[in-house]
Amino acid sequence: MKHAVIVHGFKGAPDTNWKPWLKRELEAGGFRVDVPTMPDTEHPDVSAWVDMLARTVGGADAEEVYLIGHSLGCITILKYLESLGNQQKVKACVFVAGFSQRFDGYEGGHDSFFAKSLDWEKVKSHCDTFIAVHSKDDQNVGFDQLKIFEDNLGAKAILVDGMGHFGSADGVFEVPLIKEVLVNI
Repeated sequence: MKHAVIVHGFKGAPDTNWKPWLKRELEAGGFRVDVPTMPDTEHPDVSAWVDMLARTVGGADAEEVYLIGHSLGCITILKYLESLGNQQKVKACVFVAGFSQRFDGYEGGHDSFFAKSLDWEKVKSHCDTFIAVHSKDDQNVGFDQLKIFEDNLGAKAILVDGMGHFGSADGVFEVPLIKEVLVNI
């Protein structure tokens, strides 16, 4: 069975913005979907977040695991992939309004995610399909971050407009593009 895990971002929760909608849509399409509550969203720690993601994925057939991250959830997924053993792989990763490094305007609050640089080759070895979605009008993360996913992972980059940071404050409660991307992998 296809297993999708949706990882929320900084100060996020499983029941905010487009995550409940995507969960329902994917379940209706035959996916098993988990949206874990990441620990201490006000003061996130990379080890605790990666551990929560690893427990959520569990012993599932990795070839059927689809990881979807929003904002800080994206670097969590990258760090999780980096932690996997040599033979472990997931089916696909979709990064929404993601970032993988400090950026202009970064205000801290999740420094542990940046304590060690990513080993992009190791990350890439654990997944064959990467897709990054970003909005031109994202007020939190510049769309230059999209190119980082494209350059380092060979991610299919999708740039849209009018979605902001893909959050409730932006009025984003459904993102059909993400569903379409996932069902077409």
